[in-house]
Amino acid sequence: MTDVEHLLTQLSLDEKVSLLAGQDFWSLPAIERIGLRSLVMSDGPIGVRGVGWAPDDPSIALPSPTALAAAWDVELAERAGRLLGQESRRKGVHLLLGPTVNLQRTPLGGRHFECYSEDPLLSGEIAVGFVRGVQRHGVGTTVKHLVGNDFETDRMEVDVRIGDRALREIYLAPFERVVQAGGWGVMSAYNSVNGFSMAQNGPIQDTILKQEWGFDGVVVSDWRAARSTVGAARGGLDIAMPALENPWGEKLVSAVRAGEVPEEIIDDKVRRVLLLAQRVGVLDGGPAVTIPDDLDGDTIAHEVAARSFVLVRNENYTLPLEPAALTKVAVIGALATDARVLGGGSAQVSPPHVISPLAGLETALSGVDVEYAIGADPRPFLPAAHGPGWAPTTVTMGDHSFLVDPAAVRWIGSLPGGLDPAGIDEIRLETTFTPDTAGEHTFAVSGFGTFELRVGDRLLYEGTLHPPGATRADLLLSPREQRATVTLEAGVAVPVVLRQSIARGMAHTVSTTIGHRPPGPDDEGMIAEAVRLAAGSDVAVIVVGTTEQTESEGFDRTSLALPGRQDELVSRVAAANPRTVVVVNAGSPVLMPWADEVAATLLTWFPGQEAGAALADVLLGVAEPGGRLPTTWPRREEDCPVFAIEPRDGEVAYGEGVFVGYRGWLRSGVAPLYAFGHGLGYTTWQYEEMVVTETEAVVTLTNTGARAGREVVQLYVGSSPVDPERPERWLAGFENVEARPEETVTVRIPLPPRTFEVFQDGGWVRRTGEYRVIAAHALDEPRLTATLVV
Repeated sequence: MTDVEHLLTQLSLDEKVSLLAGQDFWSLPAIERIGLRSLVMSDGPIGVRGVGWAPDDPSIALPSPTALAAAWDVELAERAGRLLGQESRRKGVHLLLGPTVNLQRTPLGGRHFECYSEDPLLSGEIAVGFVRGVQRHGVGTTVKHLVGNDFETDRMEVDVRIGDRALREIYLAPFERVVQAGGWGVMSAYNSVNGFSMAQNGPIQDTILKQEWGFDGVVVSDWRAARSTVGAARGGLDIAMPALENPWGEKLVSAVRAGEVPEEIIDDKVRRVLLLAQRVGVLDGGPAVTIPDDLDGDTIAHEVAARSFVLVRNENYTLPLEPAALTKVAVIGALATDARVLGGGSAQVSPPHVISPLAGLETALSGVDVEYAIGADPRPFLPAAHGPGWAPTTVTMGDHSFLVDPAAVRWIGSLPGGLDPAGIDEIRLETTFTPDTAGEHTFAVSGFGTFELRVGDRLLYEGTLHPPGATRADLLLSPREQRATVTLEAGVAVPVVLRQSIARGMAHTVSTTIGHRPPGPDDEGMIAEAVRLAAGSDVAVIVVGTTEQTESEGFDRTSLALPGRQDELVSRVAAANPRTVVVVNAGSPVLMPWADEVAATLLTWFPGQEAGAALADVLLGVAEPGGRLPTTWPRREEDCPVFAIEPRDGEVAYGEGVFVGYRGWLRSGVAPLYAFGHGLGYTTWQYEEMVVTETEAVVTLTNTGARAGREVVQLYVGSSPVDPERPERWLAGFENVEARPEETVTVRIPLPPRTFEVFQDGGWVRRTGEYRVIAAHALDEPRLTATLVV
């Protein structure tokens, strides 16, 4: 092992400080004379983007983190992590920026899909599995965003006010669990907590994280979150990213020489950076980094998707469908062909392929008449041009070209082909379209920049899509669109060319799309067409969901309602065909006013690149829907115990304390539409016996159905009688079990010491007394109850 202390003595103050700030957007500098190579970071909640966002280097796209948590399976989370560790090594990435363990405090949170759960124990355990998997490859993780970044509104400036007890028992708990498990990095949030900006929050980052928890890894700022030289240096931050507008460098060197920052603080940060470099294999003399896996990305993506789908309703055993009994299946919805497989913002990657729900069902039902109708289109932007009639799009920058399909490019950081941003002033997208329908076609340019769009010999648009005062981050997260129409003949190919002018040196951030919509009926006509198709089919499968403009990083949702006329579509189709199955393609809860009208409802989250193939397997019974809700789904917005996100005088007060998520629902006494932990399978389970001690519960159960299946045994604990200062009950543990028909299995579920502790008067206190221990199928479906005295 390299002697880090010896290396420290060889470094000048300037060299030390250079290791604490980005040299560009994604990496730290090398110091070759001590054997230190550059350490590279990458976004990566669902895939490893790498140092760019370029579609010529695609990234495996797993289902969203909420989907991974919906599987309630730590081993599956570890396999997902192993895959992304493998992907990191392939892309030359040493530090993955994830996972996200912020709590789903309100369903309006714009990044809800990127967070695991509303429960700290479930979030922490899934995160631990993921972190272990990634770090098995010698790739670091940075659990984020420490702390209170549970919403997007004013996230750069807002001060989140959290009481000590809620902070420790709820919001810090998953971070603490990851640190205990050996995580190598933590990312600090943009927001402030209790008066201190998190990038310089010494009470949390230094006192709690490093001193109390013994964290020996690095604390990395969120990008451009570090805005103070001395405050951040003294407040526990170790690495300020990126190079752009970085407050350290020469300013920090000067602060040390002026005595404002002790050099011992700098040395501690450098030790941490060098230890991380040693762990990830970019420091000579460290342990050899091996790649122990050769996992297939498609297989893992498919497995996680199928295991995450939550069947919340299944009347009269509508699912699984029997292919032999089907002659005609209606597939309806804009998202059936243009599925949202990942969330917007930092979670986005360019996958090698995407299997849509329609494509998945068409492949699986090769002998069945599968017909499609759009029904209702909630997308405020036209979808990227692709599909029948469209040739792949050639993207050209300078002397470098590559193909994309659909016609969209987006990246941040390094350019495709290793091009220098300083040498690029134009991007050109060129394709050919051969329409199969004559008439008025609508084309669109979306993104940000100055554009020229030509279709055939016509100039359809020339102008700039730059809203006044928008930052580049705003532009990336909230692009604009311009539409134009042109009349085309069926069967006659036309060239489509989009040119984007770029200011010199600014090509490191790009978002450009050619949108298209063929001639077709109006909104009412689309719904009527879908109803006619459904009425004449054996079963109707409707795919509904959110759009990138309603659910994404950068802003919070304003409503839980599905956008557009999707609710109306579901109700009218269900009235026409009693065998209507609704697939909800959303990363977080949505309102379902039609919930009791349909035969079956399946929640698929943002299901990753294998979306349609996994969906077909679950609908047809090849795989069982293995998911359970990691968050509560309300019947009405006004029922949510915590809902509005309204900063007042720059603050958001977490006044509910520990009563967040299902804890708050239990206190309110209002029944949600679907409770935390809810989910149906294709078999039935009889819970036979439970034996409880202070350290574990042993539960025996039998598969009483006709199919092999999986059950998530959930263990809840509550004071007896109920302590008004504590939730009625809380999740204490969980385990997956599998069994064949009539097979009996036994599972052991540990009870961690924190189950019986509360944080008060500055420390953890064990509360003795009588507790109810409940083995349950879901929060609202207890199966066995035992009494435990501690």
